[in-house]
Amino acid sequence: MALVTFTELGFYCAQADLYIDPLRKVNKALVTHAHSDHARPGMQHYLCHTDSENILRLRLGQRISVQTLAYSETISMNGVEVTLFPAGHVPGSAQVRLSYRGEVWVISGDYKTVGDGLTPAFESVRCHHFVTESTFALPIFQWREQQSVYDEINAWWRENAAAGLPSVLLGYSLGKAQRILHHLDRSVGAVVCHGAIAAANLALAQSGFDFGPWEDGTAGLSALQDRGVSLGGSLVVCPPNALRSSWSAPLGDYQLANCSGWMAVSKMGQWGGVDRGFVMSDHADWPQLLEAVQASGAEHVHVTHGFSEVLARYLRESMGLDADVVEQALFERSDA
Repeated sequence: MALVTFTELGFYCAQADLYIDPLRKVNKALVTHAHSDHARPGMQHYLCHTDSENILRLRLGQRISVQTLAYSETISMNGVEVTLFPAGHVPGSAQVRLSYRGEVWVISGDYKTVGDGLTPAFESVRCHHFVTESTFALPIFQWREQQSVYDEINAWWRENAAAGLPSVLLGYSLGKAQRILHHLDRSVGAVVCHGAIAAANLALAQSGFDFGPWEDGTAGLSALQDRGVSLGGSLVVCPPNALRSSWSAPLGDYQLANCSGWMAVSKMGQWGGVDRGFVMSDHADWPQLLEAVQASGAEHVHVTHGFSEVLARYLRESMGLDADVVEQALFERSDA
């Protein structure tokens, strides 16, 4: 029997009696990162990277049972060596290496291979079996050099501030938002975070992450104005659903932008209901996916989470690998 099997509950290592990112309640769950499509409530015990603990407690409850590992730290579970390595996706994200009697599997979770200056960079791990995501597994998805995107965001903000307008930038509350914050030019104006992002910031700050100065919008934007924070010329970072609530009402007229890998397929000048789109993803693009597979040295590749059939076929036909698709009834792609 293979060390890891693909079950209706998720990836399962029977020898260790351990599930990785399980879909429903199990006894022992190793969580690759704290996004809701990987970290679900109701597990008896959780295992995660040290930097994910506070976010897991924030999202799943302070009283959950959590054990943590640092990167490259190994524990043995009934003879199976379990080690976490950086995935480069979001703070606390990890690849899982499972080794037993000479058989090595790596379940990479979500990842990107290019460092972002905030999350520890992806580390290639040699293995026999490599499980890879495929969120952006089409050749059309090839990300630009990151600093140029950060420069564009700051220039857009600066232009709006000169006109006295707030800039609203959409980014999911764990990962994308903190990456944006880390690269903003604070000389332009004040930075305001929606409450969901503020809570994630504070949880990650307990693990030593620093995103620069920001204003906490948890109590509402009117409360910030009462404290003397001017919204005109500010940059407001919020999740997309915040604009469907009364929270955004005090902004008045504003410029709206979205940071997402899906902006790469938006038509010029048509960004899906926003004024501007910035192509930025916490997932690997097509070249990075191929790079990660090749660097793993794996003879067997298992593809999930996205354009699985496309990537698996390419790996078989162009790289000569034994590649298959792992069918799972998932996943709301919320963090692209």
